[in-house]
Amino acid sequence: MATVPTYKLFCIGNPLLDIQVRDGEALLEKYGLKANDAVLAEERHMPMYDELVQNYPVTYVAGGGSQNAARAAAYVLLPDSVVYVGCVGDDEFADRLRAANKREGLHDRYLVKTGEKTGACAVILTGHHRSLVPTLRAAEKFEKSHLSSPEVAPLVDAAGYIYVDGYFLTHGTESVLEIGKKAAAASKMFALNLAAPFIAQSFIAQLQSVLPYCDIIIGNETEAEAYASATGLPEPKNLVLTARAIALLPKANPKQPRIVVITRGPEPTVLVSSVDSDDVKVYKVTPIPDSLIVDTNGAGDAFAGGFLGALIAGKNLDDCVEVGHKMGAMCVQMVGPQFKWPKVQIL
Repeated sequence: MATVPTYKLFCIGNPLLDIQVRDGEALLEKYGLKANDAVLAEERHMPMYDELVQNYPVTYVAGGGSQNAARAAAYVLLPDSVVYVGCVGDDEFADRLRAANKREGLHDRYLVKTGEKTGACAVILTGHHRSLVPTLRAAEKFEKSHLSSPEVAPLVDAAGYIYVDGYFLTHGTESVLEIGKKAAAASKMFALNLAAPFIAQSFIAQLQSVLPYCDIIIGNETEAEAYASATGLPEPKNLVLTARAIALLPKANPKQPRIVVITRGPEPTVLVSSVDSDDVKVYKVTPIPDSLIVDTNGAGDAFAGGFLGALIAGKNLDDCVEVGHKMGAMCVQMVGPQFKWPKVQIL
């Protein structure tokens, strides 16, 4: 019998290929979009994907929040440390994703849906801002049974760390709950990214259902504010109060503390632990000169992957935040959620 490989970090999410265009102010106005925001594609957005390809110079970059973070974690860790699961179609977009994962050391175990299109994300850049409009396509056809398949189940069992982003909760909450419960029972580290404000605004019930199984929660300031507003917390703009409230939520596995990390772009990052929620840690960010910023798309995912990679490597929380900052800084100097090659020593 063939030996099943083991990976320290198991990630699950929506595999998407980013379709990036610059100078997209007219697109924002035409389709009612906002800079620095993310919304799921609605019927009114569907003509936009053809419009991007027909009317703009397009750059294709491997995307999907959890997949971006998985590639970032793979970048900082030793080879064969990270595996990623999601659902794709049998098309060129899926081939592009596999090639990017292979280049950056990420192993994937896709569920492939014959005849379906792989998910895509319109990334509309305006200056240093980005607006994300994903159309999930095959990604939302992920089946929970894939987690118990012979190809995937041993990987879930062997991993000590699990990561998922909030985007997956739009269709895959049952799968997240299944993994979360297994993680809590086995004292695995389970991490969740809040992903986008609309997750808290439109999928708060799904988000609340999985939070008890989360040991690490990562988000940015707009996502934290959306969560605070959706749950009726006082002072939604007070990130410390929000981080503390999330850290102290009921927890399925009380043996491990809950860590909440809120990033703020070039502003200081906030970290709160349930061990001592009054001990709020604030970490300065070394700003990147405007002249060096190419694209902010994926910077938050790069932070999350760097943070987790450092944690898996045995670093303390201060170092984890620092590695996250380094990966985010590297990402914004590249086109899309990519990293420098030849590989740079981060840890």
